[in-house]
Amino acid sequence: MTLTQLNYIITIAETKSINKAAEKLYVTQPSLTGAVKELEKELGIILFHRSGRGVTLTNDGAEFLLYAKQLYAQYEGLLERYGKNGSLKKKFGVSTQHYSFAVKAFVDMAKEFDMSKYEFAIRETKTGEVIRDVSTMKSEIGVLYLSDFNRKNLQRLMRSSGVEFHHLIDCKAYVYLWKGHPLAGETSIRFQQLADYPCLAFEQGDNSSFYLAEEILSENEYPQIIRANDRATMLNLMVGLKGYTLCSGIICEELNGDNFAAVPFQDDEENHNSVMEIGYITRKNAILSRMGEIYVGALKRYLAIG
Repeated sequence: MTLTQLNYIITIAETKSINKAAEKLYVTQPSLTGAVKELEKELGIILFHRSGRGVTLTNDGAEFLLYAKQLYAQYEGLLERYGKNGSLKKKFGVSTQHYSFAVKAFVDMAKEFDMSKYEFAIRETKTGEVIRDVSTMKSEIGVLYLSDFNRKNLQRLMRSSGVEFHHLIDCKAYVYLWKGHPLAGETSIRFQQLADYPCLAFEQGDNSSFYLAEEILSENEYPQIIRANDRATMLNLMVGLKGYTLCSGIICEELNGDNFAAVPFQDDEENHNSVMEIGYITRKNAILSRMGEIYVGALKRYLAIG
């Protein structure tokens, strides 16, 4: 049984004529008759009474038609929504750790499209959620970082989730703080200098691991630490409480404003400035959509990658 055969049966029942149905379906009368007989043989029932005045449904045919119409209507609904000229908006999503450059690249990508025809999503979220979103195809692309500290654990998590990491850029960590902060004018900042100020860290959930942290030196014992779950709150805490965070130093002033500074973090024997390897993740062996390709291109342009 095929959808084409169902369409044939529905059309014959509507027109009450093999010849009229054949004209409407743009098939020959013998082909249509043969398709009906083949289906009747497969089902083991007779669908139509044939006479010189046309065709009428048998009792079995009338019952079969009810189910055929329901099934074919569902098929037409799928075509209307998902077919080539369907009404469904194409979707594209990005999940990312809290990086303004990732949002900036998303903005640049979205401007390339008629957004009335697409459903876009950008999710600044926890590290575990970034990996989970890509694994479940909630998002096509995720943006996060690896370091010597978290690499082995995150790679294990990514492998088990069916996602793979694509390198974008390596960078040293910076201390990110408000320009009115007492340390904002320093050429570099050591860990000991930060003791009097609250460290700001992005919340990773109740069962979070050091390895999921977005900041380096997440395993350190901080005299003061405040956790937040969004970038706007983090910026407010930098101003209101003279807080700081340790990040990549790649800041988009267009989105974050120019009231903040990124000062190189000066490591020492106990507090090493690990290289942050920033990249994006996709489902393993996935082929990027056009939106995905443009987004990755925007990331590379912003990060000045050739």
